[in-house]
Amino acid sequence: MSTDKRYISDNDSSVLELEDTRKTRLTFRMLKELRLAGEAREQEYKEEMGLVRKMYAVPPPQPT
Repeated sequence: MSTDKRYISDNDSSVLELEDTRKTRLTFRMLKELRLAGEAREQEYKEEMGLVRKMYAVPPPQPT
């Protein structure tokens, strides 16, 4: 099983055809999956920014 929390391929059974003109309704399950994907994206962003801050931090002054 993948550790990617943003996409659950088992739940993706909504293949739409060209002649499908009606809008699909959002269910509470879909909304929960969107919320969890957003939270996972935020967590990834925080981890990346921590690495970037560490990478570009001002080095401590060297004792002379």
